[in-house]
Amino acid sequence: MKKTELTRLLEKSGKRYTELLEINADTGNDTELFKWFLAAVLFGAPITETSVIKTYKTFKKHHVLTPQKIIETGWDKLVKILDEGSYTRYDYKTADKLLLVTGNLIKNYDGSLNRLHQQASDPADLENRLKQLGKGIGDITVSILLRELRGIWTKADPKPTPLIIAAAKDLGIIKNDDPQKALNALKTYWKKHAVKGKSFINFETALLRYGREQRRKNNAETETSD
Repeated sequence: MKKTELTRLLEKSGKRYTELLEINADTGNDTELFKWFLAAVLFGAPITETSVIKTYKTFKKHHVLTPQKIIETGWDKLVKILDEGSYTRYDYKTADKLLLVTGNLIKNYDGSLNRLHQQASDPADLENRLKQLGKGIGDITVSILLRELRGIWTKADPKPTPLIIAAAKDLGIIKNDDPQKALNALKTYWKKHAVKGKSFINFETALLRYGREQRRKNNAETETSD
């Protein structure tokens, strides 16, 4: 992949989700980190980026952006917010999930994601602690969450998702499907070909969006083929 092609890809598809949602996660502030946690949970479902962004903005409109407000809002109102944001297909399941994981975050870490990170012994333990918050917080959600926290949390070093790996292979950047080997290869590639003003997070995000676009095209071709 030529440097000019990489630059175009980053300009087109590399904008960070925290930036897009106006979440100041780089501050490391618990309030901002929980906003991103909420968004990451929403992004974790197989739903369009547009719907997730609309749904997060609906939570923002109703001022439901803290652990306490999630619990206070309750299941019925959470479902209404999710439906208003066009998250209808996963509304019940996501309301259950939000109440469960937020309740456990409050119970086990006083509602502080920073405390969860501090108590983790290493990157693997950090990912396990996040998953232990409740059913529905799996590898994809954890990877989404931690990808944007590289450089903010010292133990945030998630492996790339299958879509990122598929995108990088399609572009000829890596050859290996193993997530750890793929991560190492992506870091090596970025170190050699880094684009000024962009970060490894921008690179991963651009690959993710490219992967989603390729999947959409492939699905459309399958649906229209004889």
